[in-house]
Amino acid sequence: MKIEAIIFDLDGVIVSTDEYHYQGWKKLADEEGIFFDREINHRLRGVSRMESLDILLERSSRTYTDEQKIEMAGRKNDYYRQLLQNITPADILPGVLNILNELKQRGIKMAIGSSSRNSPAILGRIGLADFFDATADGNDISNSKPDPEVFLLAAERLGMKPSQCLVVEDADAGVDAAIAGGFRCLAVGAAKSHPAACMSADDMESIPVDDYISMTRG
Repeated sequence: MKIEAIIFDLDGVIVSTDEYHYQGWKKLADEEGIFFDREINHRLRGVSRMESLDILLERSSRTYTDEQKIEMAGRKNDYYRQLLQNITPADILPGVLNILNELKQRGIKMAIGSSSRNSPAILGRIGLADFFDATADGNDISNSKPDPEVFLLAAERLGMKPSQCLVVEDADAGVDAAIAGGFRCLAVGAAKSHPAACMSADDMESIPVDDYISMTRG
């Protein structure tokens, strides 16, 4: 079936914010005296802020109350938002703009489906705030990936059924969410080995635009 709409995750698919996330979590962990490195940070891909905090706290010798956890998650987000002031259109990943512009020229509807509550700020800073036909993000949903809620909402806002849409994801949790919602999925980057993805690639630039639409790859 021909693809009529594409829903893109934001972080790691359209733009690179991984380093900013890592720096934010690392600063919080250092303040709390908790070991945290890039290998642990890799486990945070595609999961919510509070779930990410729980992973960070696995190495803690302390027990934290819910109120303390909320404060810590907010503190990390403050650090991250400060770091986001450095983001520019130069942080858009290679080849992405060419692909987005060609898809738009071909009449393919496009949306952002991201668990991040910072998506509006990021899109604004990289100059894509008004580019997409719809957006759904962490400000709109109750359940983070691997729940499919954000993708289902994005499809609804596009006026499309899941079967008409392709999801582009770089996190295993995001691929799981897409499959759970009845979408076909292109897995890129860290998620490219996910067995349930319909297509896999190192990055968006590695897939011809025709394949995004026709799903010619198995």
